[in-house]
Amino acid sequence: MATATYPPPPPFYRLYKDYLQNPKSAPEPPPPIEGTYVCFGGNYTTDDVLPSLEDQGVRQLYPKGPNIGNFCILLIDVMNCKMEFVLACFVHGCFLVVDFKKELRSLNRELQLHILELADVLVERPSQYARQVEEISLIFKNLHHLLNSLRPHQARATLIHILELQIQRRKEALEDIKRASLSWGIFTPENVEECMSLSPETKDIPLRILIRRREEARRLLKESLGTLDGQ
Repeated sequence: MATATYPPPPPFYRLYKDYLQNPKSAPEPPPPIEGTYVCFGGNYTTDDVLPSLEDQGVRQLYPKGPNIGNFCILLIDVMNCKMEFVLACFVHGCFLVVDFKKELRSLNRELQLHILELADVLVERPSQYARQVEEISLIFKNLHHLLNSLRPHQARATLIHILELQIQRRKEALEDIKRASLSWGIFTPENVEECMSLSPETKDIPLRILIRRREEARRLLKESLGTLDGQ
């Protein structure tokens, strides 16, 4: 029985023409979704804002304030040479500062305590474990919300670090090329214009060697820049 290597295309391909001949033959992409939408059974919104715990119906265990994702500040303690993430919120006319590190440690200790209590409850009162499980779930939700509020700052800091590394690599590559070109006698303040105006047909052997070195330096420069662009 003979079979085709690949199945035939679906019949509706005849409804469309070559895109290069008639770009309008292809259907337009669907419009962007605005507002709320459902994905895998969950309701989501297109607004890129971290919802508060109260909006999600979860009790907040750390100091309350506006949306913490919009008030993330990085303070640098020069005296102690350390960095602290803090939350600056204006609540009832007073300036409230929430230390992220302190709150995360406090929630972590509280989580450990509730886990130990859950172990005791499972041994002594197995029927009363549900309350401890709810408390542990509440602590986890608060921990995740605090960590998610730091994601924008983490993304900015990571991007800054990547850009700084790229700039440093480019500077190092350029310095290496400059040192190599000077050591080979390719480009110097005295002969740079002369080197650029040289022709490969020259009969002067030193100049032909100079041209070959110049072309090699250009090739190395092109490879280095291509490597840096790919990083």
